[in-house]
Amino acid sequence: MAEVDGVGVPVDEPLLRCTDVNISFAQRGKAERFHAVRDASLEVGSADIVGLVGESGSGKSTLARAIVGLQRIDSGAIEFQGRPFGRTRTAEDRRGIQMIFQDPFGSLDPRMKIRSALAEIIRRHTPLRGKQIDARCAELMDMVQLPRSILSSRPAGMSGGQRQRVAIARALSINPRLLVADEPVAALDVSVQAGIVNLLSDLRRDVGLSILFISHDLSIVRTLCDSVNVIYRGDIVESRPCAELFDDPRSDYTRTLLSAIPRLNGPRTEGLAQGQSLGARRR
Repeated sequence: MAEVDGVGVPVDEPLLRCTDVNISFAQRGKAERFHAVRDASLEVGSADIVGLVGESGSGKSTLARAIVGLQRIDSGAIEFQGRPFGRTRTAEDRRGIQMIFQDPFGSLDPRMKIRSALAEIIRRHTPLRGKQIDARCAELMDMVQLPRSILSSRPAGMSGGQRQRVAIARALSINPRLLVADEPVAALDVSVQAGIVNLLSDLRRDVGLSILFISHDLSIVRTLCDSVNVIYRGDIVESRPCAELFDDPRSDYTRTLLSAIPRLNGPRTEGLAQGQSLGARRR
């Protein structure tokens, strides 16, 4: 009998599997649909960090939205924890996969203090109540390496890096197995990017979180990810372990992307632009 993990998924099976996913959109004034994602297949294993990279408009965010249930697919299959998603998703499905975005401000109510925002989600999706919720909010601040005093703040009074950490805490509040991170550091300064990259790596190590990390910046992907999927005009043109892809890219498009990265030949910790240390924290 195959060995299974804590939720009954065989350990040799991926946590997330996308198979031949197609997504298209109607175009105004045209009979032909725009094909945003074409026969895309990728996998994310338990406690893996997998990159999905491509230029703007390549289809990476559209595929990410489909994975979390925000976008319907035309054909293909998306499986999570060994089960295919149907047209509608169960509450368990929605809890299992959470998403963070480039602009965390859009997912935070500017009128609410952070404690209230977190408590609302915890109350809705978990059995915790009263002081248990307060303790969970404090624990979440510790997990994302923010001072607990942030719980009394509102989003407008926080830095961009702090808001992104709060968005991560919000996603973690209901104990997902997979975090889909859509360009989570693109709007941040390089020094702040390093802290968020470190945090995501720590969460994988400490709580076994799986992460699909979406970016146009291969230097950051090189620093963080175990494997990389390269998407071009909706097609995944290359899917390889990170070290193999950077050492020996096979597709012309991947080679073009790699040629645009400065200082690519440095060590992996130089993957962040200008050699920013990965020790940067809490910004």
